[in-house]
Amino acid sequence: MAETPEGLLARLAAAGIAAETRHHPPVFTVAESRDLRGELPGGHTKNLFLKPAKGEGPFLLATLEEERQVSINALARIAEAGKVRMASAEELMATLGVPPGSVTPFGLVNAAPGSVRFVMDRHLAEGFARIWVHPLTNAASTGLAPADLLGFLAGLGHPATLLDLG
Repeated sequence: MAETPEGLLARLAAAGIAAETRHHPPVFTVAESRDLRGELPGGHTKNLFLKPAKGEGPFLLATLEEERQVSINALARIAEAGKVRMASAEELMATLGVPPGSVTPFGLVNAAPGSVRFVMDRHLAEGFARIWVHPLTNAASTGLAPADLLGFLAGLGHPATLLDLG
């Protein structure tokens, strides 16, 4: 059974991770997020859930700074992931336990170690004191220190590779 947003937030609290969650109407795009968030200081994210174009292999979850412009092919090259394509809604739900519009690095709480490679924009990880991600629902945003997010996910068996995207 997939983790719930409430369960996720309880796990963060139990781990001693300072996180702030703001609820809002569901958002599906960066533009919608920008319009709703008001004054939430820090880095804001966008996420891509990709799969190998051919054959088997781990999925690729990329968390990028929301303004970052990079093609999927360029991202895959930098991540040394080979050719990729967008994963289906069914694959997203089966692997991360979230529907389209709610892709988040927190979805890794539902993924088996080794089933997903997690990559993050180095600027996002190192350039902000706080970043905002969905807590398994696109009807809320959770802000926390990037190091806390990365440490939490590494503890679940999902270490991040930081990418220099230029």
